[in-house]
Amino acid sequence: MNSALQKVYFHVGISKTGSTFLQKRVFPFLSKIDYVPTNRYQNIFFEIEKIKSKNILISREFDRQFEIEVVKFSNKYPQSTPIIVLRRHDEYFASQYKRFVKNGFTGGLNDFLDLEDDSGFFKKTHFSFKHQINVLKEHFSKKPIVLFYHDLKSNPKKFIADLCFYTNSTINIESVNFSSKHRSYSEKQLKTIKVFSKYFDLRKRRLFNNTLFHLIWRLYLSIFRYSVLYLSFLVPKFLYSREPLIDPDYLTKIKDYFNEDWESCLTYKNVK
Repeated sequence: MNSALQKVYFHVGISKTGSTFLQKRVFPFLSKIDYVPTNRYQNIFFEIEKIKSKNILISREFDRQFEIEVVKFSNKYPQSTPIIVLRRHDEYFASQYKRFVKNGFTGGLNDFLDLEDDSGFFKKTHFSFKHQINVLKEHFSKKPIVLFYHDLKSNPKKFIADLCFYTNSTINIESVNFSSKHRSYSEKQLKTIKVFSKYFDLRKRRLFNNTLFHLIWRLYLSIFRYSVLYLSFLVPKFLYSREPLIDPDYLTKIKDYFNEDWESCLTYKNVK
């Protein structure tokens, strides 16, 4: 089909906003639209060219690489409609920090996001959702569809219905599995792996160009990481500091700092 006649919807995440749930339990069951799974994103332009149907849905969540990937995709398909799901800044920060600690990050909260000097692992612009919406507006000809994680959590069926409305798709809602995937890792588990990460580099990274060696390395790293996480149950509680992994006062500080940004996003009006 002529690409000019196709409608491409590009779900850009962001991370920790229910992307995995959508990618595994919702997107594959949509009708009247062809979904390209996230594991085929590496060759996404080739994948799109193979599709002959009218509606196409692409999904690949981003965080720090958001702007780079948006520009790359929009250079090829500027007529796409981007979809972004947002989560209140303090909740987003807490979930991202836990995720990165699980994957080998050893720094403190200020090392992760520095609100004063902006010298953290994440920059303040990465937490500016208004900026991200504007990036999507700038690089795509279609207005972004902005959805919210709290709506997905409080009323998932309505969230999915809205998603279908905006993407001209349908779904048998009974086919969606709404059961809990798994509990978050405990404070104890994350504190344990944070200590281990100071002595063993557990960060996800590519050490080998050879695909087979890379897969073996990833398997080894995953086995080691999850062994630490689950063996932490054997460590006595008295060996751990009573200080929380994430200081509630710092979360309040983040919420207050980005409050104007969040309120601006909440007033955003979607159009079909």
